[in-house]
Amino acid sequence: MSSTHPIHSDLSALDRAPVWLNSEPLTAEELRGRVVLVDIWTYSCVNWLRTLPYVRAWAERYRERGLVVVGVHCPEFGFEHELDNVRHATRQLGVDYPVVIDNDFDVWQSLANRYWPALYLVDRDGRIRFHHFGEGNYEETERAIQQLLGVDEETVRVDAGGLAEAADWDTLRTGETYVGYGRGTGRVDSPAHLALNHWAVSGDWAVEEESAVLSAAGGSVTFRFHARDLNLVLAPPAAGAPVSFTVLLDGRPPGHDHGLDINELGEGTVDEPRMYQLVRQRGAAERAFEITFLDPGVRAYVFTFG
Repeated sequence: MSSTHPIHSDLSALDRAPVWLNSEPLTAEELRGRVVLVDIWTYSCVNWLRTLPYVRAWAERYRERGLVVVGVHCPEFGFEHELDNVRHATRQLGVDYPVVIDNDFDVWQSLANRYWPALYLVDRDGRIRFHHFGEGNYEETERAIQQLLGVDEETVRVDAGGLAEAADWDTLRTGETYVGYGRGTGRVDSPAHLALNHWAVSGDWAVEEESAVLSAAGGSVTFRFHARDLNLVLAPPAAGAPVSFTVLLDGRPPGHDHGLDINELGEGTVDEPRMYQLVRQRGAAERAFEITFLDPGVRAYVFTFG
């Protein structure tokens, strides 16, 4: 959804934000006279990760023309409240524009926002003139930026690969699936003969509201899905010890269908809290996915697909 008429006229919530990365605190008054692109994000969200190359490209291309990109980090999971984790993610992902830490969702609420990711484009007078929720519409968004800057030229060319490669929407048959009981759906009692879009755990798991934590080594999660990509948000134990795991597809090592975070044998390690890309097939297909953790203490949060 997007709009070209003002839906909000105040960025004053930025004035109350005490913690910024990549910048000294910016106030609404200091930003007056600049065009501001507000990017609502949380670093483990695959939908935001797929927009990042475009936001980063706009920040670089139009910085000297009067555009300020402000990333507003609004955490979805507990580990995303931790400043060191967000600081590490910004460095790792190449987020070099100003980022405000919105752990209390003050900026989020001031915009009446409901989505990750969300973009709000603010004119030089502090009025919101355009917004877009979710992925896509990149050319429309950039044209809105150009209009407010008084620029008329070709839009940027972005090579969005790896984690940022757009989902194969035409063949995607499996949706985001949370593991914790707060929003979890599709879980069944046994991993045997799973139907499409159903999943099960084996081993000693404690399922909590936000995630499931493995109490003893050897636990696994099995999921029958239909997509090109399978991702899973994972976190190591609180003590920080890495957790080794193996992935199987239809009972065999993934081979060429392995994701960025495992090898062809399906071997990987959870060493930081983030999204792990575990499967990237050459084309979408229905598969039985199984991940087995060789060490205890790992937390599983949400499956996402592409």
